Amino acid sequence: MSFLLRVVLPDKPGSLGAVATALGDAGADILGVDVVERADGQAIDDLTVELPAGRPPDVLITAAESIRGVQVESVRPYVGRLDTHRELELIDEIANNPEQGLHLLAEDMPRLFRAGWALIVVREGDRSYRLAESSAAPETRAGDLPWVPLSKAIVLEPHLHWVPDPWRDLDTELAAAPFGPVSAAQALVVGRPGGPAFRPSELARLSHLAGIVTTVLGG
Repeated sequence: MSFLLRVVLPDKPGSLGAVATALGDAGADILGVDVVERADGQAIDDLTVELPAGRPPDVLITAAESIRGVQVESVRPYVGRLDTHRELELIDEIANNPEQGLHLLAEDMPRLFRAGWALIVVREGDRSYRLAESSAAPETRAGDLPWVPLSKAIVLEPHLHWVPDPWRDLDTELAAAPFGPVSAAQALVVGRPGGPAFRPSELARLSHLAGIVTTVLGG
C-alpha cells in the first residue's frame, strides 16, 4: 500500500539520504520525493512510499523520526501517481477546451496538491454556490461564504472562516485562492482530509495556478 509521508528535516546534505535509508531498513520502498518548502534551515518534503502488505504505517513514523532532527508532520494513504509536469499539461488542456475549463481545473486539483477534493465557488449577495467540483467533493446545500471574495490565497481557519460542516469532516485542512475576474466573487477551494496543513509555498502555488487559469479563460 502507498502512503504519503510529510517530513520536516534539517536542510543540510545527507538528511534526506539518512531518512531514505531508515525507511528502507523498515521495509519501505520510496516511489518519489517532492520538495514542498525550504526555509529557516529546514526542509519540508513529501515522500511517496510503498509498504508491504500487513506492515502498519506507524513503522514509517518510527523509522523517519529515528534520524536526529526529523519530525513526521503527517502520514496518510495515497492513491495516485507522481507527475511533475501535470500543471503545464492541465493549463494546455484548459486552453484547448475552455468550455470545460472549470471542470478540468476542479477535477485535477486534488492530484496536483495531493488533496481529497476541490471546488470552485461563487458568492452572489448572501448566497454562495459551486460552479465546478471534483468527483470527491462533499455534498452541501447552498449557503453563504462571507470570506468570499478573497484578496489572496489563505488557509481557511475554523474560528475565522465559516464553511459547511461537511467541508470539515475527517479533520480536513482547507485552502482557498481568489479565482476568476476581479469583478467576480469567486474562489478555488481545496480540501485535504487528515492533513497535512497547507504551507505558505503551497498557498503561493495555488494562487499562481488560479491566476494563470483565470487568464487562460479570459478573466
